[in-house]
This record gives sequence, C-alpha cells and structure tokens, in this order.
Amino acid sequence: MDPISGHLTLLNPTEWTEASVADVNARLETASAAHVADWAVATFGEGLIVASSMQDTILPHLFSARLPGVEVLFLETGYHFAETLATRDEAARRLPITVVNALPAQSVAEQDAQYGARLHDRDPNLCCALRKVEPLNRALAGHDAWVTGARRVDAVTRAELPVVQWDAKHGLVKINPLALWSDDQVEAYQADHDLPRHPLVAQGYPSIGCAPCTRAVAPGEDPRAGRWSGQGKTECGIHT
Repeated sequence: MDPISGHLTLLNPTEWTEASVADVNARLETASAAHVADWAVATFGEGLIVASSMQDTILPHLFSARLPGVEVLFLETGYHFAETLATRDEAARRLPITVVNALPAQSVAEQDAQYGARLHDRDPNLCCALRKVEPLNRALAGHDAWVTGARRVDAVTRAELPVVQWDAKHGLVKINPLALWSDDQVEAYQADHDLPRHPLVAQGYPSIGCAPCTRAVAPGEDPRAGRWSGQGKTECGIHT
C-alpha cells in the first residue's frame, strides 16, 4: 500500500516514465522492504524478476512469500565459488522459487580461446561485460521490472541509490527494496527466517563475486576492498 494515500500505486507497465517512477520512489523511499515487495508484486506480478548473487537469500525469501515460483535470476559466470553455487542450490530446495541461470554466450574455455586465459586479470571490465552484463541484458528481456539487493552502504557509488528507479539502460523499472538497510538489518532478517547462509560471509568475505576477483578483507577495510583488489575497479557494470 502507498504510505501516503493508503492505496497501492498501480500503473500499467507501458505507462512508466522516469517522472512517474520518481514519484513512486518519493512515496516508497521510507517504506519497509516488505511494503515495497507488496507494491512490486501487486504492480508487476509475474512481469518482475528478482536478481540474486546468493551472497544472501533475503530477496528470494521476501518475494517468494508473496509470489510463489517467482523467477530468481542468477548470473552463472562460470567463475563462482563452490559455496555460492551450493547456496543457490539450497535456496532452490528450500524456497518456492524458479532459479533462472543466465549463462554467458561463451563458456570459460571458449572465452579463453578467443581472448586468452585469465581475461579477468588483464581486462576485468571486458570480462564482466561478457559474463555478467550481456547475460543480464538477455535475461531481463520480456520483463517489466527487476529487483536487486543493492544497498547504499555497499559502496560510495551507491550512496544515493533510490528504492525505485527507472532503468533506462534496460527500459524497465528497477526496485531496490533493501536500499536503506544496514548490515545489522541483513543479519537480523536472515536469523529471524533461518535462511540459507553463504558460508564465506562468516569467513571475512562481506562482498562476494567471482572467485578469481574476490578476496577476504582485513578488519577495518572497506567491505568492497576484496572485489577486484588492486585494479581500481569497484563495480561490474550491472548497477552503473
């Protein structure tokens, strides 16, 4: 329900514009994640897809409780930690979700043959474009909205992240229900609902991506210091 009017804000997806999305964001920015999820499901229904890196399984739980069988998008880069894949598989067993594994156009071996081995070391931007951004573009086709777990505390590049925004790159509404959440809120939700846990988080990995490009962080380090360490890169291109 709309926190101002008391009614759900419903628009036909073909009517969305940057201005109308900004108006909805102004009303939902202080709403709870549950309220945002209610609005998203009521507005888009099966037209939405939930992206999850499986660092946690909050969004799959939050949305499957409202839309059983909801599509959960997982970017299967071919470089994930075994623990990430195990968390994905456990979530699929325990939650009423439909995991959509978005695959790159090339296998790792095919990419190596064309670009040389360990492209992620030599040109991480190109590697991310091939194994994350392009598969995401294909996976979002045909949907009206997508949901992400991005939060403002993740990185300075996300400090002003809206709860609801117009994604001009994909021509969709982008919904970030956890945008204002703290790390303590993430932990509390997982504990309260006994969700599947990614074991590397407890081992010093507060931000988990592909295995070759992710390391544990030292106490006091920025949470994303372990991503593309030493390469001057902070984002994969999905949210920027």
